[in-house]
Amino acid sequence: MKNLANYISASRIIMSILLLIPATFSLEFNLIYLYCGLSDMLDGFIARKTHHESQLGARLDSLADFIFVLVTMIKILPVLHLSNGILVWAAFIAFIKIVNAICSCIYYHQIVLPHTTTNKITGFLLFIAPFIIVNPHSIIIEIIICMIATFAAVQEGHHLRSKKHHLS
Repeated sequence: MKNLANYISASRIIMSILLLIPATFSLEFNLIYLYCGLSDMLDGFIARKTHHESQLGARLDSLADFIFVLVTMIKILPVLHLSNGILVWAAFIAFIKIVNAICSCIYYHQIVLPHTTTNKITGFLLFIAPFIIVNPHSIIIEIIICMIATFAAVQEGHHLRSKKHHLS
């Protein structure tokens, strides 16, 4: 029971890789996708409730998140037909997140990925996005998601730098 949350995170890594096999939005794809999303919520909940939070668990969760997002982008982005403006905006958000990761390496000598409320909201919105961005009228939803994701990325950077400032 002590390592249950870590096993769930590890299973998300395996299931994320398996997500590469079925056709995008097939029944098999949707079931694996749903498992990955639910396991992401479940592992942290179990770790907190059983008081078995650990640095290993946090890193395993972040690695599982990274692999899931990468595989999801590979599979879903070509199918969604997002506008160039939204793709550029998403690349800008990714750039901010990369800068945050570099700053965390400079400040803390490791990659720190703060689990802020806005990051969790962004993660949830990105998880459901493929099912709500289904037609050309979805641009408003895309803009709202990008706005929230931009705020989350900027807030994450501020959080990282202000914590370092307080540690000095």
